[in-house]
Formats: sequence, C-alpha cells, structure tokens
Amino acid sequence: MLSEFKDFIAKGNVMDMAVGIIIGAAFTAIVTSLVEDLINPIIGLFMGGVDFSSMGIPLGDGEDAGVFAYGNFIMALINFLIIAWVVFMLVRYVNKVKAAAEKPDDVEPEVETGPSETDLLIEIRDSLAKR
Repeated sequence: MLSEFKDFIAKGNVMDMAVGIIIGAAFTAIVTSLVEDLINPIIGLFMGGVDFSSMGIPLGDGEDAGVFAYGNFIMALINFLIIAWVVFMLVRYVNKVKAAAEKPDDVEPEVETGPSETDLLIEIRDSLAKR
C-alpha cells in the first residue's frame, strides 16, 4: 500500500496540482494587496471617499444586536470583480505567450518543385508516340 501511495504521489498530475496550489496561494496575496492597497483607494477617491464596508443596517438595539452589513458584501463583490478581471488579463497574456512559443519561427515555405523527372519522361514518350 505504501508503494502504491508513492506511485500516486510521484505522478506528474499530483505534483503539478501541488505546485499550482502553492503558486495560487502566493498569487492570491499579491492580487488581494493590489485590490485593497492600490485599486480600492482609487475607487474611493472617485466616489468621494465612500467606504462601503462601514455601511449597514442595525437589526436591533443594544450590544447584542446584529448588523445587516450590506456594505461588506458590496466591497466583496467589487473585490471579486477586480480580482476576476486581473486573473482574466493574466490568463489572456499567458495564453498569448504560449501561442507564440508554440509557433515555429523557422518554418520554410513550401516550394513547388514542378513535375518530377519521371513525369517529364512519360510526357516525352507519349509525345513521341503520337508522331
């Protein structure tokens, strides 16, 4: 059973998936910082400094009352749309790079060589036979 587990782990798909998860986690931190630290302040600047995350409706009186925090939902939705756009642009760029890498640069154009020597000899023979 241990050898089967080693074979399973050694397969390329499992290792690729592990690398993808690790890179994805690191990329998530970068994109989150991009959205929260760079893009959201610009959006706030254009919207007059409005911070949606503080918006909500109290659901009662007192310390134990909850808050219907629709502002947090709006911020999460904006963050999602921005992150989805950034990921889309990244995937689009990677696909262009892959397509360029797969396209061979030194492909020789096909040159028409004309009829072969055998074809010419057959044509000459047929032409002489008609005389």
